[in-house]
Amino acid sequence: MTKQRADKASTNFSLLLIIVSDLTRNKLRVLLYLMVIVSGMAVILSSHHNRQQVIALEDLMQEKDELDVEWRNLVLEQRALTEHNRIETLVEKQLQMYRPTADDEVVVRLK
Repeated sequence: MTKQRADKASTNFSLLLIIVSDLTRNKLRVLLYLMVIVSGMAVILSSHHNRQQVIALEDLMQEKDELDVEWRNLVLEQRALTEHNRIETLVEKQLQMYRPTADDEVVVRLK
């Protein structure tokens, strides 16, 4: 049994040596392989970042549309509230103000 373990250990060790020697002999291939892996990871990260930016852009465009609709509603409301006839009616009813007649006008003369 001990001989089998010794043979197995030497076999594993020699397999490791073979792998290391192959890697050191073919440095260019190993370098190219690593560059392909790094390039693939860069493409994946770039695609992920691009998707996140597109999602953020779509969210901002939706928010812009919602704010644009709200702004248009506020402009319409402002126009309705500042209409001359409405203001004149409110002044007459709530403040009991009226347009002065010719008899009520007073002319002030400065020296």
